[in-house]
Amino acid sequence: MMDRYAVIGRPVAHSLSPRIHAAFAAGTGHTLSYNKIHAENFAAAADEFFAAGGQGLNVTVPFKADAWRWVDRHDETAAGCGAVNTIVLRDGRRCGGNTDGIGLVRDLTENLHWPLRGARTLILGAGGAVQGIVPALQRAGAADLTIANRTRSKAVRLAHQFGIAAGGLDDPKGQWDLVLNGTAAGLAGEGALVAPAVVAGANCYDLFYAADAKTPFCRWAAANGARAVSDGLGMLVEQAAEAFFLWRNVRPSTASVLDQLRQGA
Repeated sequence: MMDRYAVIGRPVAHSLSPRIHAAFAAGTGHTLSYNKIHAENFAAAADEFFAAGGQGLNVTVPFKADAWRWVDRHDETAAGCGAVNTIVLRDGRRCGGNTDGIGLVRDLTENLHWPLRGARTLILGAGGAVQGIVPALQRAGAADLTIANRTRSKAVRLAHQFGIAAGGLDDPKGQWDLVLNGTAAGLAGEGALVAPAVVAGANCYDLFYAADAKTPFCRWAAANGARAVSDGLGMLVEQAAEAFFLWRNVRPSTASVLDQLRQGA
């Protein structure tokens, strides 16, 4: 039987992951199937998938913390962050990893050529996606890392986990080199999350993505003096490539896949 993989989330119908992994498989000469799983209960759906012979899962909102608790063990990328977005079978055990941070750093530095080392960095949001990216940003040398969230207490709890600063969305002041949006506000069409002065002169990046690359946050930041803006499609492709490597032990090329998605191919 063909090796089976899937992405699990709620909602998940919009996911581009099947297209991405199909392109990776074609480009590397691998044969596999990759589907979407809409789940109400993560553990039940994941149990069913692997019991039926599944080989690996990608995990998206809102299940990254559930996945972290569900796996048998964590690799180094997931152990300290409390969020799992990739599950792979190793010696019959379910191993959880997190490729979000690796994907983000690769997109920022290799695709966009934005400097990270020493960049004063503000992260908006305190959910599973943010949990996964903070350690990678720390390793890459981002400076003055600060989490700002609408619910201040949640930001404080997450920031304490990583030994960084935190506050509410009204708190950030001064100049930032990099502002990352990890909130889901854009799904409701909201882009103005902080004071305009916070994004003026900064590179602004939305972890979410849009067909035209112009998420509400990207449009708002560009209109308020951001130096450069980008949505998270490159991060999606790069983190998927790392997941493919964990599953298949081969790292696929990403540039052509990202170009195809940008062009709507």
